[in-house]
Amino acid sequence: MALKDLFRKKNVQDILNQVDNADGHQSLGRHLGVRDLAAFGIAAIIGAGIFSTIGKASADGGPAVIFLFLFTALACGFAAFAYAEFASMVPVSGSAYTYSYVAFGEIIAWIIGWALIMEYAIGNVTVAISWSDYFTGLLESGGIHLPQWIQMDYLSASNGYNEATALMQGGKTFENLDAPLKTAYEAYTNAPTIGSLHFVADLPALLIIILITALVYRGMKESRNASNLMVVIKLCIILLVIAVGVFYVDTDNWNPFAPNGAAGVLKGVSAVFFAYIGFDAISTTAEECKNPQRDLPKGMMWAIIICTVFYILIAFVLTGMVRYNELNVGDPLAFVFNKLNLKWMSGIIAVSAVIAMASVLLVFQMGQPRIWMSMSRDGLLPKRYSRVHPKFKTPSYATVVTGFVVAIPALFLNLTTVTDLCSIGTLFAFVLVCAGVLVLQNKPNIPRGKFRTPYLNSKYIMPAALIAGLVFSFTYNRQATMSFINNDKHINTPSTIVTSLNEAEAKALYEHILKADTQNAAAGTQDLEHILSRYQDNDEKYAEMVDSLPIADNIKYESGFALFKHKIPMWIFLITLVFLAVWAYRQNLSLIPLLGLICCLYMMAELSVWNWIYFSVWLLIGLGIYFGFSRKHSKLNFVKTA
Repeated sequence: MALKDLFRKKNVQDILNQVDNADGHQSLGRHLGVRDLAAFGIAAIIGAGIFSTIGKASADGGPAVIFLFLFTALACGFAAFAYAEFASMVPVSGSAYTYSYVAFGEIIAWIIGWALIMEYAIGNVTVAISWSDYFTGLLESGGIHLPQWIQMDYLSASNGYNEATALMQGGKTFENLDAPLKTAYEAYTNAPTIGSLHFVADLPALLIIILITALVYRGMKESRNASNLMVVIKLCIILLVIAVGVFYVDTDNWNPFAPNGAAGVLKGVSAVFFAYIGFDAISTTAEECKNPQRDLPKGMMWAIIICTVFYILIAFVLTGMVRYNELNVGDPLAFVFNKLNLKWMSGIIAVSAVIAMASVLLVFQMGQPRIWMSMSRDGLLPKRYSRVHPKFKTPSYATVVTGFVVAIPALFLNLTTVTDLCSIGTLFAFVLVCAGVLVLQNKPNIPRGKFRTPYLNSKYIMPAALIAGLVFSFTYNRQATMSFINNDKHINTPSTIVTSLNEAEAKALYEHILKADTQNAAAGTQDLEHILSRYQDNDEKYAEMVDSLPIADNIKYESGFALFKHKIPMWIFLITLVFLAVWAYRQNLSLIPLLGLICCLYMMAELSVWNWIYFSVWLLIGLGIYFGFSRKHSKLNFVKTA
């Protein structure tokens, strides 16, 4: 196969003809309008973000977390403009996969399609695990106590057991462990065993996936009605929270407004971004819209605007009701009302959280089969994935497979891992969609839809912004910039140090600290983590204490390549900025999709290097499938041969 054949593109008109049964495929039922699309967007966006991650983000950023929501909304808004333009141009199922086929060619389309499979599958796993947490919490409040080993994933239990064991070797008692570690330890130790294997599995997550998959299989009209009902319920609950909570706001809690500065606000960027993903799932329903070229752009924009307003109002109310530093909990809405002895509100919130998470899962579970269907239509996946049920008018086979692909990992995978993997897959899709609009902006032979992204020339804006950023970094932020460039060593946290020691090393370290302890930090406790944490109030004294410890430097510090590898994503982002500045100057690029690309790439850079590695491994597996199966069966391959 010639290299140029890897980048062969699909013609927009051919795609539209294909949907109109030009190649014998059955069509999907058209049932959706603007209100339904906006409801799907709200169903996907208002879920884990407003019921969970908003607490951690508020604890890090204080009341100024509202700026984080605004920044994330802008980034998603910029990407939504690009999605809307493509959706208007190519109003078919497939989302970013189909758009990339038009803009970049087959190999890039396959890569983005493969990334989207991970986004929706891993996103569904994430939401199913979160739903399970809320559901079991609701059962607990009603007096129904399930064994921990059937409501927790295996990785969380195993990792929690290992960490708890290491901390107890360091002198910490079981009673002083954090609640999640205690729960994980008990789940692992109490679980049934088969040989050395502990049976720990999240069975409620499996249950909700089966129920949602059955609903999605049944039909778009049924899914739409269920989604609309759940959206109405959870919006009413959120309005009730705001209406009741505003009477308990103490404005003194808003001072300081940004206690940890900009760094604290941006610390939760990836978690808050996860709260916004889902609006892109709307574009997978293009073939089921009554008027996709008009309705899809409107549905996306309304969903983002409405959800952003709710997020900001909730953040203001939460940080006004209690101090920001108390909000680092998994259920912040229920927590603040419990703290104020409004337990009847906590019960209502618990029920609404279960409904909200189910609606998110519905939209995500609906999106993935439509991606697979589009890839199958193009020959890149087996033909059965494009099979449409004759009665229900849904991609039946792909929907069932999606159920298995999501249900099995949900039993065993860790929530943090799948959240970050979902985020990086989604951001990668956003980056390519924004880049696709930039690539096509000056091509005259591309059929245009009714919606076009407003054009603002970035020829001088982008280079000027880059220069301004460099000036700021080397003047006002010089110390942090030089530390980043020079790869200065980083002192590990007490928890990292203690959990890296074996039992003998922990005992020797405790005896050393007893002799060198000038602050009486070791008085009355043998808990190494607690002792070292007492020195953290003073950065200089903590550095002196850690430097004096008789343990290996690689336990005390992160330095060299071990530290540099975590900066690789940010270096990729910075180098790409230079390339984008040159590209913008030479090609008069449109500013809005360019900003979308930059914002999404920045959020990718904020994710761990391990997420980049796992994502790269996933893409390599996908490329193996492409060269082993897809390129041979591609419809474009047969067109060329003919």
